Amino acid sequence: MRLSTPILFAVAAAMLAGCGTPAPTIRSGEDPGANFALYNTWGFVPELDSEEFGYESLLVQYLKEAVGKEMEARGYRRSDNPDLLVNFYINTKEKIQSRSTPTAGGGYYGYRRGYYGGWGGYETTVTQYTEGTLSIDLVDAKRRQLVWEGTAVGRIRQSTLDDVQGAVNRVVPLVFAEYRHTAGTSALAPLPAK
Repeated sequence: MRLSTPILFAVAAAMLAGCGTPAPTIRSGEDPGANFALYNTWGFVPELDSEEFGYESLLVQYLKEAVGKEMEARGYRRSDNPDLLVNFYINTKEKIQSRSTPTAGGGYYGYRRGYYGGWGGYETTVTQYTEGTLSIDLVDAKRRQLVWEGTAVGRIRQSTLDDVQGAVNRVVPLVFAEYRHTAGTSALAPLPAK
């Protein structure tokens, strides 16, 4: 599902690295047949999936800056005729979580607790929340083949909306920590400690 407003983009990006909240779940995968030693340059795909409105939002600008820093930190040079094309996509989804917990039953005095069950019941709590996903793709420009993808998935929190740029600057490095390659080499960097 594509987002229908730039505000949802901001919400999704902000949730991905909110202060005081659990870190997003990061996943990555790569094409085992890709020769990463052949890649020295990079550029963005001509029309990013996140630019559906025909202009570049502030969020897209923040993502481009953060991705550029990560690519350059790995020795890649930006080019108009790149070896690797970069694309990113943001998605949001409404989720419902329910949790049932036993109530404190057990008769008038509660003496049954721990030995055998009384006539207590269960209390169910239902929570609705928005989950956001940021996906970053690296594509072999000549073959038009996806060679690496990194994804961050997390819960959107209201408290993170005040600093969208900061959230982007925190989550993009988390995604790229899973990218173990540097420009022009086949050697792999170690995976980050988890």
